[in-house]
Amino acid sequence: MRGSASRPGRERLLWTLSRLRAMSAREVAFRLRRKVQTDIERAGVGLAHPSPPAGACGRPWVSPLPVEFEIGRYTRAADRILDGRFDVFALEDARLGFPPRWNVDPKTGIEAPLEFGFALDYRDAARVGDIKYLWEINRHLELVTLAQAWHLTRTERYARGAKALVDSWLTQCPYPRGVNWCASLEHAIRLVNWAFAWHLLAGAPLFQGEEGRAFRGRWLDAIHRHCHFIARHFSRHSSANNHLLGEATGLFIAALTWPLWPQSRRWRDQACAELAREALLQTFEDGVDKEQAVWYHHAVADMLLIAGLFARANGCDFDARYWAALESMLDFLASIMDVSGGVPAIGDADEGVLVRLAPACGAHCATGVYRSLLATGAVLFDRPEFRLKAGELDDKSRWLLGDAAAARFERLEPSRARLPVRRSFPCAGYYILGDKLETPEEVRIVADAGALGYLAIAAHGHADALAFTLTVGGTPFLVDSGTFAYHTDGDWRRYFRGTSAHNTVMVDGEDQSVFAGPFLWLRHAQATVDEFLCSPGLQVLIGHHEGYRRLADPVLHRRAWRYDPSSATLEICDELLCSAAHSAQIFWHFAPECQVVHEGGSVVAERDGLSVALEPPDEVSVTLVRGRLAQRAGERPLGWVSDGFDLKAPATTVVFAGRIRGDTRLRSRLAVRRRRSPDA
Repeated sequence: MRGSASRPGRERLLWTLSRLRAMSAREVAFRLRRKVQTDIERAGVGLAHPSPPAGACGRPWVSPLPVEFEIGRYTRAADRILDGRFDVFALEDARLGFPPRWNVDPKTGIEAPLEFGFALDYRDAARVGDIKYLWEINRHLELVTLAQAWHLTRTERYARGAKALVDSWLTQCPYPRGVNWCASLEHAIRLVNWAFAWHLLAGAPLFQGEEGRAFRGRWLDAIHRHCHFIARHFSRHSSANNHLLGEATGLFIAALTWPLWPQSRRWRDQACAELAREALLQTFEDGVDKEQAVWYHHAVADMLLIAGLFARANGCDFDARYWAALESMLDFLASIMDVSGGVPAIGDADEGVLVRLAPACGAHCATGVYRSLLATGAVLFDRPEFRLKAGELDDKSRWLLGDAAAARFERLEPSRARLPVRRSFPCAGYYILGDKLETPEEVRIVADAGALGYLAIAAHGHADALAFTLTVGGTPFLVDSGTFAYHTDGDWRRYFRGTSAHNTVMVDGEDQSVFAGPFLWLRHAQATVDEFLCSPGLQVLIGHHEGYRRLADPVLHRRAWRYDPSSATLEICDELLCSAAHSAQIFWHFAPECQVVHEGGSVVAERDGLSVALEPPDEVSVTLVRGRLAQRAGERPLGWVSDGFDLKAPATTVVFAGRIRGDTRLRSRLAVRRRRSPDA
């Protein structure tokens, strides 16, 4: 192979070598055993052989199932699905047909081969397309919408549609072949959606008569095979992040919903133990998910919530520590959420959800999912703070908690709320500065002095040590650039994860941590907080990281934030401790809606009647970049923000750049000008 044709092979080899470097000897041995297991299963040994189901199904997550909804929302969403129209990430109203072709990537049209699933390389875009898109439709979120429409209306076409969707999947995705039989997390999410749909479809004609019983048998066989697959292929070692929690959630809910086989109790107990352990292991004592990615914090909280509700309904509740961990996770979301419901896009985000119970959300509804968790938490934990932050009890919360939840939500007395909830999360390294919080005039600064991510590979972390975001009155000004891509678009993946996509300092054009692949960091920048002071007159946060100590001339970056509430000004002092000469760049990423100009020695950003003035340090150049593409090898794009998976838009990035020699302090000053009153 020569030229560009050899590039994928070389990249794959380099990734494999880097991945091995991130593994312990114990993990390498485990991976080798898994390889042997895969080869044995490929030969037909150890595959699932479902026995006839016996006994009764478990109870739904809430009883009675709720019915008090605006039915038109659900029938319109269901009719759209029956018309073959789907929203899949950046594809809105995609005409996929009904039922869709389950092994065809909706984005590229590539049809994945029906080879032995667990040995199939789902990262090979040339063979399977964009696996995120393909897997998304196979999670069967739309099945729940059809089941909801049946439950609310008893209209037969919705039940028939649900049957057609499942039946076609069973036909097109034969066990154990294809990309839908290669990833335990995908099995688990599908099981969760099947469980919700199963309960919602109770009494539907699809289970009646000889044809209905045959369909039920085929579906139950697939459920058994899903459970068998997950139990044999849990994510372990450096991959045991949110995937392990998701796998345990799916297996646990399935074993409770369908306790119909001799293995069901073992599956339930194994999954329950995994959930109870990992809920505490993957969460810091201050309630923050250790992946250091806000979307995955939400995803894990959702897993714990839904698994807990199924457990309570079926008489096997988790202990108080489990529920306390979930409540602490909601404390974090309430604390970083601004007055408009926005949260910083720290770390990876793919917009994937465990189950979609409110079809009106559709795609790109990040604010809604965070507020929904808080609304549910308000009722579960009797927290008026969560009620105020959520604003209202959304449909998802009603589906999860039942019709009676609305009255309980309304009884939460706002006067009992203590806001802000928290301003420091020292274990995770997140801090909130600002003033007039929870009011239309708030200034909210969320600073990140935490770890890169979880476990050896830090799969969903970004190189964002000592970065921060700024919103004024709930309006974003300085933002985290987001994620955009996962398995595809490697150059963009590297950019959005890299240091230059965050509001922090880059030295010598290097990322703080060493990038080695789409979900792999080899060397992690270790951040430490030196001081946090929050008084009425002054707020101070000082932290440092050692990511650039790996350079030939080691550099330590220390950043001090000093916020003065009386003048709404933020002084940022970046101290670079070194001996020799280096290039240094400070990045400031403004929201796409901001109009940014460089005038009179300052940078001014304006939007919606608000403005921020940014004064640079002495002796640096000031450059404004918007929507720049990489023009040559080794150059990165700059000036982009991703507000949703596979979406990006140009936005202004301000770069302060200069050369330093020896220990240097770079002082920047940011002044917030709040909205003018109508009489001004």
